[in-house]
Amino acid sequence: MESRRNRRPKVRQLVCPVHQDQILRGNGKKYFLHLLSAEALRQRGMKAKTARLVIKAYPVFVLSNEWLEELFCEQCGSNHWCHIIKHSPDQYSVRWAPQHLWEQVAHVDPSVANPTVSEYTRKQARRHQQKRVDGKRFYG
Repeated sequence: MESRRNRRPKVRQLVCPVHQDQILRGNGKKYFLHLLSAEALRQRGMKAKTARLVIKAYPVFVLSNEWLEELFCEQCGSNHWCHIIKHSPDQYSVRWAPQHLWEQVAHVDPSVANPTVSEYTRKQARRHQQKRVDGKRFYG
């Protein structure tokens, strides 16, 4: 008789860097890191000769085990951009994403607003943050 296979997908156990007992939630778009130089590969543990060969063959090398992703921590109460490194199928390391890592992501600049969103929509999205003269919020 065959043993039953567990058909449930495995859930990533990503832990908040600040609150070690809190699991981060979110399954958003992953922004994989791109490396353009052999020096960047050497910093990640690759031998110098191998790094030069890889960059010569692939001028833009995409790391499949490192990415940036927006995750939610319940104790922080907010979304954070996280730098995630996958060590094995069930082991990850998570840290808040420093700004300089966005330079290694192709076609994304988080400091610039999305040009397809109108100014009216941006104002309406920030509407709940507006406060009255007495310091209370207008909405909720």
